[in-house]
Amino acid sequence: SIWHEARERGINDPAAATLPDMAELEAAAEHTSIQCLKIDRESGTAYLDDPQASLDVGAVAKGYALEMVCQTAPEGLLISVGGNVKATGAKPDGSSWVVGLQDPDGDTGEYLHTVYCTGSSVVTSGDYQRYYTVDGVRYHHIIDPDTLMPAGRWRSVTVVCEDSGRADALSTALFILPLEQGEELLESFSAEAVWVDAAGEEYMSAGFSELLRS
Repeated sequence: SIWHEARERGINDPAAATLPDMAELEAAAEHTSIQCLKIDRESGTAYLDDPQASLDVGAVAKGYALEMVCQTAPEGLLISVGGNVKATGAKPDGSSWVVGLQDPDGDTGEYLHTVYCTGSSVVTSGDYQRYYTVDGVRYHHIIDPDTLMPAGRWRSVTVVCEDSGRADALSTALFILPLEQGEELLESFSAEAVWVDAAGEEYMSAGFSELLRS
């Protein structure tokens, strides 16, 4: 929320844009442990045992909601909710849908790649949509919990897997993690991904190239 408020102020008044105070970020970080969340599955309850903690589901809620919609939607649809896309089956003619992946570097309208999609989800996390600028440097909305600053390894990460909620969570996690750790996490969920770094270099998981149309 500290970064969100700073970003909103910077967007509304670019000339007065500033970074959050690091001391304030460090104090807030003392109340961000997942261990604060206590889930009682038997009684169906959840609570936070730290009164200064709060629960933000922004990294997964849109993907989860899309997944719930698709479970009862007719077959043969392609549903897009921002950076989250899911197909409920092939097109009526039996062919695959084609989903474009935005080029993080440009406003040209060109795609980085296009991928085939039949019954899977395609979710992208990137630094090019929700951001503001301070002294000529762009600061986006995906915060690295180790540095308390916007994660700087990647420009975008696109994940393809069956479950849209899982893809949403994975794309955010992979955006923060180093490549090797991200690949290990991806494999544990039987998903595929493509990473784009600050220099424009691309890294694909083993099976991602099989999904490419272009």
